[in-house]
Amino acid sequence: MGCNMNRHELAAYLTDTYGTVGEHLFAKYPSFLVFRHSGNRKWFAVIMDIPRKNLKLSGKGEISVVNLKCDIRLIGSFREQPGILPGWHMNKAHWLTVALGGSVADEKIKFLVDMSFELTKK
Repeated sequence: MGCNMNRHELAAYLTDTYGTVGEHLFAKYPSFLVFRHSGNRKWFAVIMDIPRKNLKLSGKGEISVVNLKCDIRLIGSFREQPGILPGWHMNKAHWLTVALGGSVADEKIKFLVDMSFELTKK
């Protein structure tokens, strides 16, 4: 089980698995890539490069992350795991920010993506 999924691999996975292409919705933030349902247009994943300091992480520079909706019954236990943080710029009771490229297993990211997709498709 690898922990290497980067933003480009995740974007390709989202397109291949869910048939949706990421959209650049914010001119001010060209690295932000929003994935949403084709029917209801609800967001289920947002891939971003953000300053590490915005997440209160040590080190300089940016980190690639994805925001995902999470079942409120599970969100607390996920937030206790390395690389998984409260949703950045989202409702922290419902969203997680997941670090890409090293600290979270690829299979866990895929599990969380699928949960987010299911929770937002209604």
